[in-house]
Amino acid sequence: MIVKVCGMRDAENIRTLDLLGIADWMGFIFYPESKRYVETVPEYMPRHSRRVGVFVNSTIEDVLTHCSDYGLHAVQLHGDETPDYCHELRQQLPAAIAIIKAISVSSETDLQRTADYSTLVDYFLFETPCSTYGGSGENFQWELLNAYTGTRPFLLSGGIGPEDIDTITRFHHPKLLGIDLNSRFELSPALKDTNLLLHFITKIKS
Repeated sequence: MIVKVCGMRDAENIRTLDLLGIADWMGFIFYPESKRYVETVPEYMPRHSRRVGVFVNSTIEDVLTHCSDYGLHAVQLHGDETPDYCHELRQQLPAAIAIIKAISVSSETDLQRTADYSTLVDYFLFETPCSTYGGSGENFQWELLNAYTGTRPFLLSGGIGPEDIDTITRFHHPKLLGIDLNSRFELSPALKDTNLLLHFITKIKS
């Protein structure tokens, strides 16, 4: 199972987590209204974890610039990006950079939106709906995903916290790729509790 730790910004925090070798992917948020917004390249960027840039309704030019400046391996689209946008982005991105499309899910009907993107993105990220862009920190209704029959693998977000170990280990879906961790593992916005992450991820992966 892939574990993505999102909302990273502090160089030493990134270094510590990277050297622990427990986060497969690290996410960097390039949305100015986020409390975890990354404005400049941290002095240390992960060398072992794959780098994921999180964008909200950004121009394609902006996405491409960040991919170059930050050495991204994937882009996560967290806004109202259309299938046409994803198609154009795929044409301009280097082939090695993956595209993840976030989809808010509150009912089985929401999962039908994935059909419009299934040939345009590499992965989906399913999250709990909220009134603003980005994660809500609220728990996801895991049982809804039993209705997902798409071809693309997905990551599960939505307020996953230390108390969810049993829920995660019991949940099975043929397209589950991994989980996305953020606010429930923070000491403060963009500063992760690396000891808590170490304990949690070690248990998940064992």
